[in-house]
Amino acid sequence: MSTTTPEHELTRIVESTGQAIDRDVAAARLTVLVTGRSTAGVATDLSARAHTWRVDEPAALGGQDAAANPVEAALGAFLACQTVTYRFWAARLGVRLDDVRLEAEADLDVRGFFGLDESTRPGFGALRVRVRLVGPETAERYAELQAAVDAHCPVLDLFANPTPVTTTLITD
Repeated sequence: MSTTTPEHELTRIVESTGQAIDRDVAAARLTVLVTGRSTAGVATDLSARAHTWRVDEPAALGGQDAAANPVEAALGAFLACQTVTYRFWAARLGVRLDDVRLEAEADLDVRGFFGLDESTRPGFGALRVRVRLVGPETAERYAELQAAVDAHCPVLDLFANPTPVTTTLITD
């Protein structure tokens, strides 16, 4: 009886996706939809596909501290995307990876958010990421893996590069 490992499954997904895209490049394009609705105070209930979650602020920023705040959620999304990208690229490169442990720390100056200093960015001023890769590979192999992840992680790309944003305001 053969068992399929997670690495084999990821390799199969990468190969089958590549084959589908080779047959029709339109298969590579997708639209991601997340919806949100304001709830009590400054909290937001969010949904994507069949999944729901909440984002809130601590009491010091008008929330009930019922969930991570938006910037924490963004850092969490970044770390989750890093994990996925490390796993996929480890499988693709044949790099054994027993565990991935990540930490992201970002600097935020709230003067930008509150409009107290228009020269201050409302977003992160700097982001520091620590990634610990556990496994039997050499440091050089893990550096090769990191380079692939840095080149292909979608949420890292969102943080590192400008993304055109169009907002449509609808009033009732």
